[in-house]
Amino acid sequence: MERLRSETRSRVTIGVVGPHDLVEQIMSIGADLPAAADWRLVGAPHAEEHETYEKFCKIADSIDVVLFTGPLQHDLARQSGELPVPATFVPVNGSGLYSSLLRGVLSHGIDPARVSIDSISAADVREAYGEIGVSTDHVHLSEYDQPESARGFIGFHEKLYRQGDTTAALTTIRTVAKKLAAAQVPVLRMLPTPHTLRLALNTAALLGTGSRLEESQIAIVLVELAASARPSYSGPGNYWQQELKLSLQQALLAEARLMGATVVPRDENSYVVTATVGSLSQATDGFRAAPFIDRIRTDVGVAVEVGIGLGNTARDADSNAMLAVEKARNADATAAFLVGLDGTVLSLPLRRRRKVEVSEPAVTSKAAKVLERLVERLGDGPEARVVDAEIVADILSIAPRSARRVLQGLVEEGLAWPMPTVRAAQAGRPRQPYRLVMERSLR
Repeated sequence: MERLRSETRSRVTIGVVGPHDLVEQIMSIGADLPAAADWRLVGAPHAEEHETYEKFCKIADSIDVVLFTGPLQHDLARQSGELPVPATFVPVNGSGLYSSLLRGVLSHGIDPARVSIDSISAADVREAYGEIGVSTDHVHLSEYDQPESARGFIGFHEKLYRQGDTTAALTTIRTVAKKLAAAQVPVLRMLPTPHTLRLALNTAALLGTGSRLEESQIAIVLVELAASARPSYSGPGNYWQQELKLSLQQALLAEARLMGATVVPRDENSYVVTATVGSLSQATDGFRAAPFIDRIRTDVGVAVEVGIGLGNTARDADSNAMLAVEKARNADATAAFLVGLDGTVLSLPLRRRRKVEVSEPAVTSKAAKVLERLVERLGDGPEARVVDAEIVADILSIAPRSARRVLQGLVEEGLAWPMPTVRAAQAGRPRQPYRLVMERSLR
């Protein structure tokens, strides 16, 4: 069973979206092709064209590529929303016209020289009629051009037939054929030939394979503390630095887990996030927004520089990530940068955050005023931001018990972090240091 699951995951999954009869035909043809061992088909048939995008969305997460049964379905889906996977469609051409005309002549007695045709291009019609040696002087055509043009097909065919200009209508659209038949207009539905469907399936398989290869490429993200956020000295005794590293790693892990990525320290001030191009693309809205920066500023209160490198190997991706983080450094951490396989450079802006109106009482809250008093007395150095109840009691001229309540209030307001306790040399309560979050309160 596990082997079967592994084999299924390794095959390209093609979603087929369109009317029931065409989806069933494509599924049947696809199953009989020799290449079927390399792909898996998932059908999503609809009863009406307006259901196209809804049916596609139901299978979008389980497929690598989507094959629409015609350009109308493809365009309707694109108009309704974003297509998160590569898409193609069965082309509408003159190949299906031959069999439809032959069927009409033999079974329905229509005159092929006096018909109305929709969807197909004028060049394809001329070529098809030229092959069978029939004039197109009394053949009427309405070409497909976006879904809006298809809305006029029913009126186009019916008017010509009622006027006596045509003997039958030829359409590629199932709902048009049904409505014309209901209006007692002789109608033939032009269906793509099996050869056309096989070619469309092969095209979809190639698109899906290419997409998988692209998604499996390696993406390396370098996340560095901005120079302004780094401590003036480093070492095991710098509790602020240790707490900052822990908080930074936790913020990175929170987002990395969502994309199946790994996070490891690179040095004292930076981390390496390793992911695939596909997973990182989803996390950045298709590389339209910078990863990590917004969350770290919100959760940790510091600025970081983010560089993304893509590559077929980890070495290539890492080299490009180093180039990218250098560009982020030169931009003062106002955006992330991406360097692609071919050296292409993209700037990824910060995510647009909804504007939040901050009321005046929040800015001048009691906790914020207390923090301002502490900051004035402590100075600007990062080491001075680490305090305990004794220091706060001394600055505010209050009892240690009251100072602990003050610090707890700062923590609840997000203006201080509790750090690891420090055991005293003598018996008694362990010292509980806190790091004051000056970045949030002063911005």
